[in-house]
Amino acid sequence: MEIIVIVLLGLCFGSFINALVWRIHKKRNFVSERSECTHCHHVLAWNDLIPVVSWVMLRGKCRYCHKKIDDSPIVELLTAVAFVVSYLAWPYGFEISGMVLFGLWLVALVLLVALAVYDSRWYLLPDSMVFPLIVVGVVIGITRFVFVETMVIGEALLNMILGVGVISGLYFALYEYSSGKWVGFGDVKLGVFIGIILGWQGALLTLFLANLIGLLYVLPLLLLNKVQPSSKIPFGPFLIAACFITFLWGQQVVEWYLQSIVGI
Repeated sequence: MEIIVIVLLGLCFGSFINALVWRIHKKRNFVSERSECTHCHHVLAWNDLIPVVSWVMLRGKCRYCHKKIDDSPIVELLTAVAFVVSYLAWPYGFEISGMVLFGLWLVALVLLVALAVYDSRWYLLPDSMVFPLIVVGVVIGITRFVFVETMVIGEALLNMILGVGVISGLYFALYEYSSGKWVGFGDVKLGVFIGIILGWQGALLTLFLANLIGLLYVLPLLLLNKVQPSSKIPFGPFLIAACFITFLWGQQVVEWYLQSIVGI
């Protein structure tokens, strides 16, 4: 029963993400305005907005102008999968503090998926989503390190500050050195969130995984001449995927590394 609820939540929030990224891009009010077709601007009825189902029933076309629907059901399905995986792999328990942390993580996931979609489409991580994410990240970091992992306040704050320094500091240096050609400033700000919620060890692992995922994505495209070395590739989705992996499985990966590779 819990899985069904989480799947439905993920689908609904995925639908919200589709609307959110389009409205932010068009500088529209995503709170008060109703959803509409991006082509004919007809206000959509409730039966046009059922996640995945409406898209399938309409065969991916607007009911009113019959043009292709811009919103992708892939975003809705991806969000649902991220919600379910988070629930099944949740490493922090479901006591009160763990439940609170899980709820905060789902809020962060909505913003992270929205940022990944936005960056993939328009090569930008907008402040209107990054700054609220950082605020949520501060609450996640405090909840995780102080109330779940029971660190003292000073140790928790130092861990979060070092995490920000590791990932955001590195990207800021790369941004300054390359005049924004290697990484965007949005990646620097996203690194603040990642460092806060993961601490310095998690930040290091995220750096490694993000670059590994990016390499595995770009290398086949280079070999097939689909992209050029000078092509612009959004890095935000790689960072977000690496953050997702590290938050859920980071401690296991670190322990495996120390035992199997280092021999500690």
